[in-house]
Amino acid sequence: MEEVLQKRLESKTLDYESYFSEKALQMKASEIRELLKLVETSDVISMAGGLPNPATFPKEEIKQITQEVIEEHADKALQYGTTKGFTPLRLKIAEWLRDRYGIPISKVDIMIVSGSQQALDLMGRTFINPGDLVVVEAPTYLAALNAFRYYDPRFIQIPLDDEGMRVDLLEEKLKELKAEGKKVKFVYTVPTFQNPAGVTMSEERRKYLVELANEYDFLVIEDDPYGELRYSGKPVPPIKKFDTEGRVFYFGTFSKILAPGFRLGWIAGEPHFIRKIEIAKQAVDLCTNSFGQVIAWKFLEKGLLEKHIPKIIEFYKPKRDAMLDALEDYMPEGVKWTKPEGGMFVWATVPESIDTKKMLEKAVSKGVAYVPGEAFFAYRDVKNTMRLNFTYVDEEKIKIGIQKLAETIKEELGM
Repeated sequence: MEEVLQKRLESKTLDYESYFSEKALQMKASEIRELLKLVETSDVISMAGGLPNPATFPKEEIKQITQEVIEEHADKALQYGTTKGFTPLRLKIAEWLRDRYGIPISKVDIMIVSGSQQALDLMGRTFINPGDLVVVEAPTYLAALNAFRYYDPRFIQIPLDDEGMRVDLLEEKLKELKAEGKKVKFVYTVPTFQNPAGVTMSEERRKYLVELANEYDFLVIEDDPYGELRYSGKPVPPIKKFDTEGRVFYFGTFSKILAPGFRLGWIAGEPHFIRKIEIAKQAVDLCTNSFGQVIAWKFLEKGLLEKHIPKIIEFYKPKRDAMLDALEDYMPEGVKWTKPEGGMFVWATVPESIDTKKMLEKAVSKGVAYVPGEAFFAYRDVKNTMRLNFTYVDEEKIKIGIQKLAETIKEELGM
């Protein structure tokens, strides 16, 4: 073995880049993932990630259910499954969506995927032709941009405010495109506790978005990983509840309410659409993790999810409050931030003279990390924003981290 390795080292180095496809050459690593590599082993207080806190994982319940699955359902759990997903789990998810959100849906409308990230890729694979117009929020979920970008769409950015996507501006754009003989393929939105901004789309805007979809003939992808993590305020129904023509896809996931390691998510949509997405998934991974699906099914069947979600909320709410309080206490004049009613993120905007990507190195040297906001815009045209996560570190570290961040910003402003 050592001789083989030595010969490989002594041989002429391959021109690796020449073998990659054009698509592969355009790929770039996730900036957030690369950033996490830099801070994960250091003493830096990292508010950069989007990780659920491991303290919220229901370890004992999963341990007991796993033993039960091995003893009673091993033939199913350890075998290949259908591409569409484990039928008992799909039935329970449909029941959850009907009972919890009032969405009229059945198992035939649901497909299990390997996390909602796979759902994003499958939507691109199934629906995007090169040059298709895809509407995203500004800012929007970075990994959605990366998933869609592989299929060469043309992005249209629609700004957010405290009530979510500015659907009035979307309507203006749709009228403009119609006059040019063009139309949008789909609108992608994270309407509830948005990643990265933390804001929630109002019920009125949700209804109006569906009306626009019907009028201008486009689809809507509603990505809802955080909807159950509400710490204050009144719940807002999913966009899918107002869907009258089958235009809305609803993405859900167990990553934030059970455990991300299972890599389990789902797409709820019209059966004809789901069938084509199912065929696309067959070429990707044949089926989603069967073992995890059976465990998730048992977790739901035993009624444990309803009991577990309040525990997550109780754990995260003080962290959200600690971050908002610290921002109020330490940030200098000219810095603004969102005040999310749930989810995992606060979005901060600093004076335009500051480039948060350039400032990051100084912040890390002071012992705090964040994600520069530039990456969350399709055209990277906003430089003075940042995403702050409050779910992973404890309250005292949140306070210290925000204090260090405020000091960094003050230095940048010459204060």
